[in-house]
Amino acid sequence: MDFEGQVAVVTGGAQGIGRAVAERLAAGGARLALWDIDEGLSQETAAKIAGDAQGLAVDVADWASVAAARDATVSSMGRIDVVVNSAGIAGPNGPVEEYGVEDFARIVAINLNGTFHVNRAAVPTMRAQGYGRIVNIASVAGKEGNPNASAYSASKAGVIGFTKSLGKELAGLDIAVNCVTPAAARTRIFDQMSEEHIGYMLSRIPRGRFLELEEAAAMIAWLASRQNSFTTAGVFDLSGGRATY
Repeated sequence: MDFEGQVAVVTGGAQGIGRAVAERLAAGGARLALWDIDEGLSQETAAKIAGDAQGLAVDVADWASVAAARDATVSSMGRIDVVVNSAGIAGPNGPVEEYGVEDFARIVAINLNGTFHVNRAAVPTMRAQGYGRIVNIASVAGKEGNPNASAYSASKAGVIGFTKSLGKELAGLDIAVNCVTPAAARTRIFDQMSEEHIGYMLSRIPRGRFLELEEAAAMIAWLASRQNSFTTAGVFDLSGGRATY
């Protein structure tokens, strides 16, 4: 994909799907701003990515932190053409009647409120320049709901609904807003899950394996590209046949 002359923001870009996407965009010529809560790791990753990349410390659950990162990125790079919102957490596993109230709120704050904050920050810049591509990372859990993962499932369902809403708001402009719904990939997010839950997720994938990061990056890169000039408010499946709608 051709991203020459474009600036891309990737939240959660220091590792996992975010990093794979960042590397794919950089290979296409994009300049990168990696927004991640782990400042050291984001700067380390930025240094390893070929081309022009910078790492910024950002807490997507905090609107002031996101707004400051947006201003810093525009100030240093001049514009924001692409946003891939990959920052998120899985949280603990457990039944609803035992689920921690603070845990539930924290997962929603990062996964759903964080998506709102990042999109809200990017839209004025994209509107002013008359162009933009936003890709939010939801989950197959947001379509189907995973047992013992109510907070994660609810937050990702919210990301799907939010993406559809914003995509329709901006449909009259050359700004596309879409999301993807991946099945599980082997990233550090697995550290937050029980082995039982990991086994459950694998058992639900007809392909019989977990998603590869490069597979996710390939689809996301197209959604973030100029070639995606028509599709918006869409939900793109990456579940290996688990949820084909």
